[in-house]
Parts: sequence; structure tokens; C-alpha cells
Amino acid sequence: MNVTQLEKKLNITFRNHALLKQAFTHSSYVNEHRKETFSDNERLEFLGDAVLELGVSQYLYRENQTMPEGEMTKLRASIVCEPSLVNFARDLQFGDHILLGKGEEQTGGRDRPALLADVFEAFLGALYLDHGFNTALKFLEEHVFPKISTGAFSHAMDYKSQLQELVQQYKNKNIEYHIVEEKGPSHDKEFVTHVIIKDDVAGVGVGRTKKEAEQRAAKTALDKFNE
Repeated sequence: MNVTQLEKKLNITFRNHALLKQAFTHSSYVNEHRKETFSDNERLEFLGDAVLELGVSQYLYRENQTMPEGEMTKLRASIVCEPSLVNFARDLQFGDHILLGKGEEQTGGRDRPALLADVFEAFLGALYLDHGFNTALKFLEEHVFPKISTGAFSHAMDYKSQLQELVQQYKNKNIEYHIVEEKGPSHDKEFVTHVIIKDDVAGVGVGRTKKEAEQRAAKTALDKFNE
């Protein structure tokens, strides 16, 4: 594992390189190197899970002033679940740096979803121990939170219902959704939707389906209301 190369890629310098290396060390590697003093990343994964949940909770609480507790819980669950963590790890090419045993390597462990998700959390745990929560939070702000703000998890949220509840507080304001454009071939379409509130375009959304585009348009409108 090239620690310096990883640090350069992430633009983060660890004080304790052994901690960073441990975050990327799978138990199969430790089992094959018993004569050496390696530790696997399982304990760091436990810690990183808590760091991630707190960071995401803080972000959702701050950025969604009108979102009820149940909706925040649902959205957080969709962000900290294994498929999402795998995507974060793949975006950062974490799989290239994992230390694996030969058997795990030969059976495709480097791209195994559960393993990648564990490494992402273990890295967060190591970063927290080495630099503290604020640096871990900064890392999330760079690599996780932008995906939330652009609607990558809108499938988990019913923004249309939230917008409807908000608008109902005002009289004589109706909500309409208009598909204003369809782009791309039939097998890879994108829909552009406007949400109209009292004859004004309150938000614009783009999605692979009409439903997704409408949800993202509603999210845009909610963000404007929150501002």
C-alpha cells in the first residue's frame, strides 16, 4: 500500500501512517501475515460508522429546517447504508489501496461491496482519531454532502408531500408539475420538470424518470423556501 500516494489523492496528511494503513487492512491480510504486527480495520469501522452517522445527522438537521424527524431518519438511513458507502468508496478508488489476503484477492474481494463499505467507514474512523471530528466533517463536506444536496438520495424522500404541506399554509396557492423537456434516446432519457406555484416557476428538476424529476423539482423549491 502506497500511503503517500493515497494521502496525495485525498489531500490529507496523516500524522500516524500506521493508522491509515490499518484502515485499509482486511482481516484476510492479517491472517496471512501472522508473524508481522498488522491489525485489521474492523475496530476502526465501528468508530467510523458513528462518525459518519453523526456527521450526516448534523448536516441534515442544519440544511433541512422544515424536515420532520421521521423524514430525516429515513433520508439518513439511505445515505449511511451499504450501497451508498460502496459508491463513496468507488468514487474515491479506495479499492485500489486495500491490503487483502491472496484468497480474498483471487475471489474478487477488492470490489466486494461489503468490503468497500467497511473500508470507507474505517477510513473515517482513522481520520477522526488522527485529525479530530472537524477534519472528518470537512472530508464529508467534500465527498458526501454534495451528493445529498444535488438530490442523489431523492428516491428516499417524498419532497412533493413536504412541499404540499408547506404550500398549504398559504391560501390560493396551487402546485403543478410540468414536464418541459425530454432529452436523450429512449433507453437513456432525461426529463426536465418545472414545479409551478401560483403561476411562478418555484423549482426545476432533472431525472431519469418523470417521478424523479418531479421530486428533484420539489426539492429545489423547498430549498428556496428554506432560504
